[in-house]
Amino acid sequence: MRREWIKKRQNDSVRTQMYYAKKGIITEEMEYIAKKENLEPEFVRNEVARGRLIIPANINHVHLAPMAIGRVTKTKVNANIGASALASDIEEEVRKLQTAVKYGADTVMDLSAGARNMDEIREAIIKASPVPIGTVPMYQIMDEIEDVEKLTYDDILRVLEKQAKQGVSYFTIHAGLLLRHMPEIAKRKMGIVSRGGSLTASWMLKHHKENPFYTIFDDILDICRKYDVSLSLGDSLRPGCLYDASDKAQLEELKVLGELTERAWEKDVQVMIEGPGHVPINEIERNVKLEQIYCHEAPFYVLGPLVLDIGAGYDHIGSAIGAAMAAWYGVSMLCYVTPKEHLGLPNEEDVREGMMAYKIAAHAADIARKIPGVRKVDDEMSDARYHFDWKKQFELALDPERAKEYHDETLPQEVFKEAEFCSMCGPKFCSYKVTQEALSDFDWEEFKKEAADKMNKKN
Repeated sequence: MRREWIKKRQNDSVRTQMYYAKKGIITEEMEYIAKKENLEPEFVRNEVARGRLIIPANINHVHLAPMAIGRVTKTKVNANIGASALASDIEEEVRKLQTAVKYGADTVMDLSAGARNMDEIREAIIKASPVPIGTVPMYQIMDEIEDVEKLTYDDILRVLEKQAKQGVSYFTIHAGLLLRHMPEIAKRKMGIVSRGGSLTASWMLKHHKENPFYTIFDDILDICRKYDVSLSLGDSLRPGCLYDASDKAQLEELKVLGELTERAWEKDVQVMIEGPGHVPINEIERNVKLEQIYCHEAPFYVLGPLVLDIGAGYDHIGSAIGAAMAAWYGVSMLCYVTPKEHLGLPNEEDVREGMMAYKIAAHAADIARKIPGVRKVDDEMSDARYHFDWKKQFELALDPERAKEYHDETLPQEVFKEAEFCSMCGPKFCSYKVTQEALSDFDWEEFKKEAADKMNKKN
């Protein structure tokens, strides 16, 4: 389907979604998204032109099903996967991708670092993926040059162009960290926790030069413009603990990301802004509002945020709390956190757990935002529960397999088909059943007559 759309535009000088939107053209991708999100196509076009909505869709990812990230659409969830020098391979990464998509990932980031066959892994992931794929190019740059001190501007542009040709739909680049921010980093408890940010800072300090991604930002934009790669402007100085949250280093970098956003828009390159990792509950709303001000309402994409630092092994839960609040306040996409966060490379089951925690957070926020039609499935679930329609309940659940698995642990298959109860209460204490029986025996006409008589006597 999308292959034909791209073919029609192959002779256009620029082929980014923002370029077409600014020209007043509604692309097939915009039409597709409008239908999917229950929006008017012209409204979608206008939001893309304004920069408040992005459609990450590399022209070389021809089998991509278009999706959009912005406040006018439902909250999106990204899943991180990736191989390392110590674990995983191509087949494992493709399985992780498929698991993430199965459980609702709207985009997937390949964060492979140090793996011996990164190009092949990425190629296999893109080929297998119906959703946009993002990367942090710095990981592959470092893999190829080995020593950060040897990094050149050409190394950056070469890897970005290679990944763009493969079909990567968005790059996370850490271009907002500047030399003037360094003194603020020294005041932190945990310094720089961003891998890409720490590597970039190391190069800057070794060479006493400005951030290379900032210096050649216009050249990076030219590559993005050529393939319609969106930029995810990375927060090198995101807080890695509550102590560092909302400090001067983080907020000063955010202002630079706002400057870079406007520069990208001038070249019709789509942008979203990456946000903090660890933020106490009472500071989440302020963080979101500051991003909207400093970055001109470009979509905000956050990791978590984690609202506590001691949830090791359960960080998918602690961060989902922050994620639901952030999405309610104005964040457009949530980057999931798995139970392995801070501990190790996630496996397939970790991907499933992380995705479910974040689909719950996103859905809860969309209900609070009163997105039209979002709560319909919850109301249908309530009807199915009250009428003991187990099959329907499983179908409506975010994770049908897990719901059925838990139910069947204590009620065998032959029982549950007809059972008007579950194993928690049993038939005698089931509140639904008790209520239904009580209401069925109740004489409503007599009740109304008695009520009317009492009212007449009172008058």
